[in-house]
Amino acid sequence: MLHASSRTAKIAGVAALAGLMMAVAIVAAVHKPEPAQAPPVAVRGEARQDRLARELERCATLTMPNSGCEAAWAENRRRFFRQDAPTPAVDASKPAAPATETPAP
Repeated sequence: MLHASSRTAKIAGVAALAGLMMAVAIVAAVHKPEPAQAPPVAVRGEARQDRLARELERCATLTMPNSGCEAAWAENRRRFFRQDAPTPAVDASKPAAPATETPAP
């Protein structure tokens, strides 16, 4: 008789787990994503850094992906790697300028 109640408990446990998984799937399917926010507007100097810092602090509290946060993190990476200024384009078809040698004293 102990064997039968153990089997019933296993079936009940599997059914409860399946119900929980179904509930999570339904919630995920009907959850409306957060509306996209415009990326931070380019501002000069310290005000730009303050705005970026506030945005990154806000993003640190979020648990869901957010396009405004993705833009803020991209801006932070550009600042960190000093990619603010555009890199001059190099034309590979032109030969490089010859190196000038300085005479030995």
